[in-house]
Amino acid sequence: MLLIPSKSSKVFKQLSFATIAVQLILSIYLMCGFDQHLQINVWSEAFQFVEKYDWITVSLGSIGAIKIQYFIGVDGISLPLVMLSSLILLIGVISSWNIREKVKGYFILYLILSSSIIGCFISLDFFLFYLCFEFMLLPMFFLIGIWGGKRRSYASIKFFLYTLLGSLFILIVMIGLYLSVLDMGDNSFSLVQMLDSSYRSGSVLDPSGPVEIMGYSARVLAFIFLIIGFGIKLPVVPVHTWLPDAHVEAPTPISVVLAGLLLKVGAYGLFRIAYGIFPDIAVEFSEPIALFGVLSIIYGGLNALAQRDLKRMVAYSSVSHMGFVLVGLASLTVAGFSGSIFHLISHGLISPALFLIVGVIYDRTGNRKMENFSGLAAKMPVYTFFMAVFFFAGLGLPGLSGFVGEVMVLMGAFESSNLSLGIGITATIGIAISAAYFLWTIQRMFFGKYFVRETVWEASMFDLTPREKLMLIPLSILVVLLGVYPRLILDYSNETVLFFIDQLKQYQP
Repeated sequence: MLLIPSKSSKVFKQLSFATIAVQLILSIYLMCGFDQHLQINVWSEAFQFVEKYDWITVSLGSIGAIKIQYFIGVDGISLPLVMLSSLILLIGVISSWNIREKVKGYFILYLILSSSIIGCFISLDFFLFYLCFEFMLLPMFFLIGIWGGKRRSYASIKFFLYTLLGSLFILIVMIGLYLSVLDMGDNSFSLVQMLDSSYRSGSVLDPSGPVEIMGYSARVLAFIFLIIGFGIKLPVVPVHTWLPDAHVEAPTPISVVLAGLLLKVGAYGLFRIAYGIFPDIAVEFSEPIALFGVLSIIYGGLNALAQRDLKRMVAYSSVSHMGFVLVGLASLTVAGFSGSIFHLISHGLISPALFLIVGVIYDRTGNRKMENFSGLAAKMPVYTFFMAVFFFAGLGLPGLSGFVGEVMVLMGAFESSNLSLGIGITATIGIAISAAYFLWTIQRMFFGKYFVRETVWEASMFDLTPREKLMLIPLSILVVLLGVYPRLILDYSNETVLFFIDQLKQYQP
């Protein structure tokens, strides 16, 4: 794209679409070739399609060398997220078709963002993961800051500072793990070695002889740092405030990617790194983590209920739904873990669709205030149909994907010996709150007498265009398909989750 003249705006769109389409085809190839029934005895056996090459080696003289590898692969947790990423990124390109300003820069940044997201989900070298994790910040900062709304500068800077702060906590842990983990006798950034607990005797994070820092175990501090770092990206209340601002000011395609994928990177980091490398500490902190999850469910839901801006309401609903992921993870049960992974995929389909629904109204009127619209079902029936599908999926209607993930998470919370009964009961109340804000929005905006605040909007209140249908149809099909046949995801993650829980059981009382 750097070699193509800036005036060729159509070429940038077509080239981006072709690139992401190839990425989607390759992801489907991975799904088809993945062995769902592979028996796992150690973490090194869990990963398939592995590529491993020496990348960067820096000699440090007598104390050894820093070795960084190009080390990638997928397992039952990361592969569904890779597939989800490829699909949502392609829909994001289609949604970007009406970008008219600085088109060249926009699509170059978009493809860099695409590479970084996929890189996070397939990296098996902690340094490579961290590189991709950090690299997501730059394109997202500019995509919000240049193509966003009126308060785009504030939103983009807030997003960057929050997530950069979280990254610094992760960086500290990465360095500590590198100094503690051995691979063939050398210090290593290999996540596989870290997952298999290959620690050097007497090292900073050695489980057999934990080093204390200011009276606290180094392993406990490392786990807390990872929870903070990835919790900001998830996001978890109270470090969530960057998300509504970023969503409201971001252009619709970037909101689609932000909600559908970037939040999932935070959850994946908790699964793969925090819980995978520090299972003993994860068991110890299961109750506090679940409490933060419940806080996110209730607080995010109540804030969504109070919103007048449709896009901000959807943004707060994401905070609430990510709380379910945290509760499922804290349950330390097969049902909870599988439900969390399934809920990530389900939310990765529903939330982007909801932002596309909001974008339809905003593109036509430049307004998102709920009180400015009423009775849209009479004027835009096809639009109303898709809205109903995704709103009901978001509130957890049986037969749609949102129901499966929430029910499995709640099952895990109720059967968990690590969580009190109140956790499951309070999380269940969150479903009622989500039903309240989604149903109230439907009633206010889509039913009753037709009304729009400004007469100049009348000419633009037409139903969905073919391009908008092209984005919403595959998402709606998948939401229904996963709702009636969840094994499409669960069969991929099952063996990995079973092995994961077996690893955690040895630390449970």
